[in-house]
Amino acid sequence: MNPITLKTALAAVATALCGTSAMAAPAEPTEATPTGVHATPGANDNFDPVYNVCRGTDPRCYHPWVQNRENKVLLYTRTAGPRHANLGPSLGGGMNPLLTPQHIVQNAIIQWMGEQGVAVDWTEDVSRLSSLNKYKAVIFASTSRDTLWKHGTAVDANAAVNTRTSAYLDAGKVNLRQYIRAGGGFVGIHNAFGTEYNWPWYEGLLGNANYYDHGANQDGTAVVVSKDSSTAALPARWAFKDEWYNLEPFPTRVKYLINVDENSLATRRTTHPGHGDFHPVTWCQYYDGGRSWVTTMGHDGAAFTDGSNFPGQAQFKSMIVNGILSAMGNLPFCR
Repeated sequence: MNPITLKTALAAVATALCGTSAMAAPAEPTEATPTGVHATPGANDNFDPVYNVCRGTDPRCYHPWVQNRENKVLLYTRTAGPRHANLGPSLGGGMNPLLTPQHIVQNAIIQWMGEQGVAVDWTEDVSRLSSLNKYKAVIFASTSRDTLWKHGTAVDANAAVNTRTSAYLDAGKVNLRQYIRAGGGFVGIHNAFGTEYNWPWYEGLLGNANYYDHGANQDGTAVVVSKDSSTAALPARWAFKDEWYNLEPFPTRVKYLINVDENSLATRRTTHPGHGDFHPVTWCQYYDGGRSWVTTMGHDGAAFTDGSNFPGQAQFKSMIVNGILSAMGNLPFCR
């Protein structure tokens, strides 16, 4: 058999075994397909019994159920616990409340996405997490604790369960999950990992990962471990300063994008045990019908400030902007 014939035969075998060309990964589906007994192809072989969802890097876990989304994202920064200084004071109610120069993260993301022609709505009002399907992505930037619980709603303090009121305290959780299941995009930045600790579905959305602790806010070296839209413009290694979160559990079934070199951290073995030699800080996955792009990076306000001379600021901006664009579907996602 000559080399050309052998190559053709091997390609045919690969196609028969894998169901697709060995040279090309399957594309995201473009037609809405009912689930249940008519499961989307790939759902069964990518099923995660822990979170009861189809998840991982296989695009067949994606649901194209909403195809007329606006070129717009929603930025959510509500904190129900510790609040990062780069978020500024708590925002007023409603959608798009007044921002001040202290709202560094909000102003940065609005500006950065505006440079890409993407509109941004912003809120810390959990009751506004409705009608999400008009957005291509929802961004959680350093939210904290039970950020999706509608605190302060009047309930009967003497009753464990009160069905006599119209209080709907966890509508935000339901709305986020239904949005993702319809093919929405999720972006989690920094303390999005310190959010909804005891909600397993959200932990899965983060990649089977959650915040455990962190060491000193310190210089380190970010290392690109694989290429996708969010890392394509980055150098192989670049300086950055962060708290370098430790996670428990360790993210699985994801495409690891950026790692921190533990040997670049001054306190990695004392106050900062990390994850041994492999400490991921940015990754992506398909999850329960949607796209999820997340990073533990982004503690310092200067990282969100153009021209700040903060180490790695330009690279961080590139990563965040392109990560958001990929979660929106404006750039190839997790490929």
